[in-house]
Amino acid sequence: MHARIGIAVVAAALVAGCGGGEPPPPPGAGYDWNLPAGFPVPEVPADNPMSAVKVELGRRLFYDTRLSGNQTFSCASCHRQELAFTDGRARGLGSTGMLHPRGPQQIANLAWFGAFTWANSVVPSLEIQALVPMTGSDPVELGISGMEGLVAARLALDPEYPRLFRASFPEAADPFTYPNIAKAIAAFERTLISGNSPYDRYQRGDATALSAPARRGMELFFSDRVGCARCHSGFAFTDAASAPGAPGNPFPFHNVGLYDEDGRGAYPPGGTGLEALTFRPEDMGRFRTPPLRNVAVTAPYMHDGSVATLSEVIDIFAAGGRVRMQTGVPSPIQSPLLRPFAVTDAEKADLVAFLEALTDEVFLRDPRFSDPFAPR
Repeated sequence: MHARIGIAVVAAALVAGCGGGEPPPPPGAGYDWNLPAGFPVPEVPADNPMSAVKVELGRRLFYDTRLSGNQTFSCASCHRQELAFTDGRARGLGSTGMLHPRGPQQIANLAWFGAFTWANSVVPSLEIQALVPMTGSDPVELGISGMEGLVAARLALDPEYPRLFRASFPEAADPFTYPNIAKAIAAFERTLISGNSPYDRYQRGDATALSAPARRGMELFFSDRVGCARCHSGFAFTDAASAPGAPGNPFPFHNVGLYDEDGRGAYPPGGTGLEALTFRPEDMGRFRTPPLRNVAVTAPYMHDGSVATLSEVIDIFAAGGRVRMQTGVPSPIQSPLLRPFAVTDAEKADLVAFLEALTDEVFLRDPRFSDPFAPR
C-alpha cells in the first residue's frame, strides 16, 4: 500500500486518470464554493470532484510537517496565510536548508490558473503541481523522494487520516495513496479564493471602500499610458488565470528586463526562467506574471526577491526595465509589452495606494484556510 512512488509514476497515474474521453461533471458539482461576486465557478477535474471532507483532508496535509522527509517542514512553511501564502523571503528555503533560486509565489485563486509556477509551462494541473515540492530534488523542498513509504506510514498512524481518506475517496479500494494525497491538497488549494479587498467592495458599489489616492491609482493602473493591465489582467490580476471557457493566455511568461549579463539578455545562472525548461534562447528571463491580489503583503518582489518595495517595482516598470534604468539601453530580449512611461511622485504614490487596496484582510485570517494543528 505504501510502496515507493516517484513523481513521474504518480504524475502519469494522475494524467491517465483524467482520460477516457468522459466529459467532466458540472464544474464544482455538489460543493458550496462561497464565491465572491463576479468570480466564475472553477473547473474541477473529473477524477477529483470537490467535497468538504476532501478539502479538510487537504488542509491537514497542507499544514502537516510529517509530509516532509525530516518532519520539519510543511507546505505552509513556505506559504504562510498572513502573507497571502508567501513566506517573506527573497528566495525559498527547503526542509534540508537548500536555498531555492526563486521566491514562493502566493497561491490565491489558483483554481483558475493555467500555469502554476514561476517558470514551468508544462505542469497541467494542481494535482501534479502538488507532487513537485514533495518529491522534487532540484531544489529540495519537502524532500520525501525515496522516503515515500516511511512518510505514508507516519500519516497512517494518525487516527484522523484513515477516516478522512476513506471519506474523501469512497470509491477507492485503497484510498491511502500518493495520487490521493496530491488530489486532496489540490482540492484545498482550489478553495483559497481571495476577492474581498477594498477594490472588490468598490466594484460592488461601495463608493467609500477606496480612498481618493487609491481611486486615482486605479485609473492609472488600467490606463493605456501606464499599462499595468496588459499583463496583470482579469479578476486575478494576472494573465496566467482565466474564467472557464475563456481563451486565456496560452503563454503568460514574460521577460521584464531585470538582467542583461552578456549584452544578449542573459539572466544569472540558476534563474534563467523558462529557458531552463525549453533551452530556447528566446525564453531567457521569461517568468509567469505574478498575481497582484494581496501584493502589498508579499514583498520582496520579482522571481528572485531582488526588489524590496512596491515603489521600486513601479520605478523599474516606468523606466522600461531595470536594465534600461541602469544602462539607458533595454535588454534586447525583453517583452515588447514592457513600455516606459512617465510618472510623477504623486502618481506613484497613488499607484501604491491602489495596489495596497488589493489586500483582502479576510482572506489573510480566514479560519477555513488556517492551521488545523494550531492551539485553539
